[in-house]
Amino acid sequence: MGIQLYTVRDAISADLEKTLEQLAGLSFTQLEIYGYNGTFFGKTRNEFQSILRNTGLKVVSSHHTTGILHDERGTLLNSWEQSVEDLNFIGAEYMVCSYLFPEERTADNYRKLPELFDRSGEITRKAGIQFAYHNHDFEFEKFDESGTVYDFILKQSSPELVKMELDLYWMAKAGMDPLSYFEKYPKRFPLWHVKDMKAGTKDFAEIGSGTIDFKTIFEAREIAGLEYWFLEQDSSDKNMFESIKISKKYILEHTYFR
Repeated sequence: MGIQLYTVRDAISADLEKTLEQLAGLSFTQLEIYGYNGTFFGKTRNEFQSILRNTGLKVVSSHHTTGILHDERGTLLNSWEQSVEDLNFIGAEYMVCSYLFPEERTADNYRKLPELFDRSGEITRKAGIQFAYHNHDFEFEKFDESGTVYDFILKQSSPELVKMELDLYWMAKAGMDPLSYFEKYPKRFPLWHVKDMKAGTKDFAEIGSGTIDFKTIFEAREIAGLEYWFLEQDSSDKNMFESIKISKKYILEHTYFR
């Protein structure tokens, strides 16, 4: 199983290695990380790789922001080549643009994204790493005559250089059907975030306790091009590790996740 470490960000802030040991104890083997800024949670790449080896965990993917308005190391527009080198060093297979900050969500910035993503993907490809974009719900707002921001990115960026990390929760919250996207853009969705949504409030929920039809979605994994998926829960009304255990139990009981 894979997990996006943002799920346990509070625990990581307190003790990185202990948190990774806990996840390994819950049978997780693959990670998607966040927050790279020239270091990995304050660790050098050698230090972080040593922790990964000690816990038996592998980083499959890493999240990064654009740097359009937040000019920080580790973003697409600041030290991207060094970021790629460091992620390649620890064995990552994907680097993902994770988020556009609210103040970055302008028509002018949206129009720049396909070129920025293609350029970022060219650099990652040289290191054998695939670039991808992770959605929230704002991308499904009407953008131009061609459709939504999400459609614009899909149509205007290279299908080879720019894949998509599909967040099932945010797509569901936007009222969109992932199957229609799989059919329209086959093999474009190799990464998924798997999390559930409460009925009524639409809050985050443990997998299997909400409204998302995972069975139907996972049955379409081949046309989507799924390679890796990560459990994620942005927030919880329980202890986060208890929520993870609830999700894990449901996953293990349902074969369509495997």
